[in-house]
Amino acid sequence: MALELRPNCEYCDRDLQPAATEARICSYECTFCADCVGTKLHNVCPNCGGCFVPRPIRPATEWRPGLSVAKRPPSSKRVHLSYDLDDIASHIKRVEHIPPEER
Repeated sequence: MALELRPNCEYCDRDLQPAATEARICSYECTFCADCVGTKLHNVCPNCGGCFVPRPIRPATEWRPGLSVAKRPPSSKRVHLSYDLDDIASHIKRVEHIPPEER
């Protein structure tokens, strides 16, 4: 099963191309840009409370049969926040002081 490679930041709706080095994901593939993760979310996923890591880049070249961004294309479905900004701020304050490995 391949990652969806969602096309946008769920917070600011910035486009995140499949090879975007500024894309960040949580363990549920919630996708945000590095700027929002650092300045607005403080490394707390507003959906699950987990942390973020850089999203892997799917190879553009088919080095192995069937395995490339052309053969397994990214999602085109844009995803947006499930919670309002006040709820997100409250959620972040509740867990941001807890190290990610202890959340």
